[in-house]
Amino acid sequence: MTVRLNDGHAIPAIGLGTWPMNDDEVETAILTAVEVGYRHIDTAVKYGNERGVGRGVARSGIARDEIFVTTKLDGTYQGEDRAEAGLADSLDRLGFDYVDLLLIHWPLPQRDQFVSTWNTFEKLQEKGLARSIGVSNFTPTHLTKLMSSSRVVPAVNQIQVSPAITRRNQRAFNSANDIVTESWSPLGAGTELLDSPVIQAIAAKHRRTAAQVVLRWHIQQGLVAIPKSSHPDRIRSNFRVFDLPLDADDFRQLATLDEGPDAGVDSDVAGH
Repeated sequence: MTVRLNDGHAIPAIGLGTWPMNDDEVETAILTAVEVGYRHIDTAVKYGNERGVGRGVARSGIARDEIFVTTKLDGTYQGEDRAEAGLADSLDRLGFDYVDLLLIHWPLPQRDQFVSTWNTFEKLQEKGLARSIGVSNFTPTHLTKLMSSSRVVPAVNQIQVSPAITRRNQRAFNSANDIVTESWSPLGAGTELLDSPVIQAIAAKHRRTAAQVVLRWHIQQGLVAIPKSSHPDRIRSNFRVFDLPLDADDFRQLATLDEGPDAGVDSDVAGH
């Protein structure tokens, strides 16, 4: 299953998140994921595992153009033309000629450089070094400023989303501007979300795992999700969500887990 981007490309609805795996761990995880059916891998410069991602893709036996790979450039590469060198280094580590999706990792509004960085991203897309370009952790305020000073609307905004951190306003803004919302930490990593009695009850009802229920919550709303796991059984289980239709009552129950608009990271102050 894929989601169409505003530039005509398509992104697989489920991807393998790779933070905080090291090169060896991520290489092994990719081999398992590709065997299961994953065709979407998410990494970043800050994760320190791009070499392992490249090795895993190369060893997978799947043609490069059949695997969608995302990487993200952090604040080191914000500013006039810095992203060009950053992407060149990422491509060298990955062993690729291009990435399928290149993201600005954080807006860092206090530095006021994300617009000039985006202008460089546009050039990189024109050169074919990044097939699609987007952002991560951008709010409607950040996106409005970016879009008022650029030609290309981001294809993706990767933000923290889960049944507890729903980002309804941000998702609505993304949708209104034809920007796909991609969910990082879709399973609520570091929290007790999957142990919630609400999710456990829905999982028992459908005879599925709690993680499968939450991932289906993302997919059924048109979101792209990138659950991280290095465990083979969980990698396999997380991909088996396309035949699990949640019903209206399931969604009503899951809505009770929403912690409100202020939950989650604050992109005005967070980032690196």
